[in-house]
Amino acid sequence: MQRNLTMLAVGIGASAMAAVSAFAQGGAGPEVTLTRVECGTSRQPVDVGARMGPGLRFSDTYDFEGLKVQLVFSCYIIRHGSDYMVWDTGFGKGAGATAPKDSLPEQLAKLQVKPESVKYVGISHYHGDHVGQVDQFPQSTLLIGKGDWEVLTDPAKASPMADAATFAPWIKGGSKVEPVAGDKDVFGDGTVVMLSTPGHTPGHHSLLVKLKEKGYVILSGDLAHFQENYKTDGVPVFNTNHGDSVASMDRVKKIAHNLKATVIIQHDARDVEKLPAFPAAAK
Repeated sequence: MQRNLTMLAVGIGASAMAAVSAFAQGGAGPEVTLTRVECGTSRQPVDVGARMGPGLRFSDTYDFEGLKVQLVFSCYIIRHGSDYMVWDTGFGKGAGATAPKDSLPEQLAKLQVKPESVKYVGISHYHGDHVGQVDQFPQSTLLIGKGDWEVLTDPAKASPMADAATFAPWIKGGSKVEPVAGDKDVFGDGTVVMLSTPGHTPGHHSLLVKLKEKGYVILSGDLAHFQENYKTDGVPVFNTNHGDSVASMDRVKKIAHNLKATVIIQHDARDVEKLPAFPAAAK
């Protein structure tokens, strides 16, 4: 019995070391590129210190009074060799004033990529401005945090802020879904890793991408909504867990420091512009 436990521990240790090695070194595998896409029409700069609605603020400590920030709606296309992944899908065409001018399939067409060629559609979290076009990719495997998937599928955990309708292809069982409990090495070589960063929602994730020329890039989802919020560990009132939010920001900051990663706050125009404008890609 003791020998079996020892061998099991050795096996787990070897697997962990292999994963760490792949994550750190990346290897000389398939080329990876990252393309940013506008997935919604932005309004004028927003006073991020003001109330956005009844009880809704970007800070639960009343920070940022008078600060105006240009918020944008962005999503991303990752090419890994001949495979494609979409990260977040922004607003849909029915979103009124914030609807994107071109849909994601239309923008993929400009890159000569068909929606059915997208292997994975990864979702940072279930809010409507990140999932509005997810149903355009029913042939793709959906990667979503386990905590968020439970909110979408368990009536006892349902949230009015969770947009379940656009997930119908997966909820009904016709499309493939993988609820991600922790981190996930998407392609198995350390170049594209979903990072567990709960707090904004129960299953919120960020995405770490390793590029040959630019180095590591972290797409933060809604870990933070703007630079000042990220720098001060600001937590919006509408996050599901304050402590998890702060811990997740601390984790990402440490990863960014250790890997010298470029952090992209997906709603902050100043951060999104660190990546080339569509249709160019970061490499």
